[in-house]
Amino acid sequence: MEKFRFLTSGESHGKGLTAIIEGIPSGFDINPDFINEELKRRQQGYGRGARMKIETDTVEILSGVRFGKTLGSPVTLFIKNKDFENWEKIMSTDPQDYTEDKSFSAYRPGHADFAGSIKYNQKDLRNILERSSARQTAMEVAVGAVAKQILDKLGISCSSKILQIGKAVNPEDFHQEIDTAKEAGDTLGGKIEVVYSGLPIGLGSHVHWDRKLDGRIAQAVMSIPAIKSVEIGDNPLGFTGSEYHDEMYLEDGKVIRKTNHAGGLEGGMTNGENLVVRAVMKPIPTLRKPLNTVDSKSMQETQAHFERSDTCAVEACAVVAEARIACVLVNEILLKFGGDSLEEILKRVNCER
Repeated sequence: MEKFRFLTSGESHGKGLTAIIEGIPSGFDINPDFINEELKRRQQGYGRGARMKIETDTVEILSGVRFGKTLGSPVTLFIKNKDFENWEKIMSTDPQDYTEDKSFSAYRPGHADFAGSIKYNQKDLRNILERSSARQTAMEVAVGAVAKQILDKLGISCSSKILQIGKAVNPEDFHQEIDTAKEAGDTLGGKIEVVYSGLPIGLGSHVHWDRKLDGRIAQAVMSIPAIKSVEIGDNPLGFTGSEYHDEMYLEDGKVIRKTNHAGGLEGGMTNGENLVVRAVMKPIPTLRKPLNTVDSKSMQETQAHFERSDTCAVEACAVVAEARIACVLVNEILLKFGGDSLEEILKRVNCER
């Protein structure tokens, strides 16, 4: 069941990235400056690569918004790839421009190259890299920034932080950990936490497996490139039941909790506490110190192809996770409260609170 839906398109070095968002009610303020600030956040972070110096992502709203407010019709977003001028012939859609410049055939372990080339019968791995690249998350952040502006009108806010980089768990040690990896031609992953507050009780459902909100959030975050695990709340491993479950008390006739081990979700539904999502990102698989691999054309052992990359992108990953979760939450808000306009939704949400 989807009320807030979007599709993205575009390649890493193509003309740009596009999204069409369907299902946004009318009357919501959409500020492109906020979207651009979110895009800027994605491009920052210690350990990012050279492309962040080339690209300064800005969004263009092509439809669905007039005078800053949504119309109820599909919203179309576009982000231009400023580096396209150097790739225009290489990424041309015209068959007369065919070239093997920038083509490669050495699989990169940890990337989509191997499975993708077999699935789509591609010998030139550029055809897999371009769409599987994390570049597509720029548009996902833009869509998430639209979703965040919808949530903000409903009193829902978010924050995120880095819990670990490589083996370092103290923030003051993160930069040194990244510097050491960079000097060695290596890469690092880490662990992030995203928190959403102000959510109404009852988003999601317990009645079907595919309507449970924890499952929907896990899928949205897990499909971010390089994410390998997702947790809702505290990892229960090692806890007893009496230690883990969040006891309930009454305060002025209202049910309260003194702990939030469940991360704001019980039975697949929000319970009024902060939603807490944690995720682990693997080290980026494009290394300056190349890994051993196989060439897809010669079927000989070789070393992996190197494409301009980051040493560490955990901070950017947190921004992407915020965006992905925002989209899931907006969808659940619309499923629960319905409405074709901001005013309708606000009345229904306020009645519940």
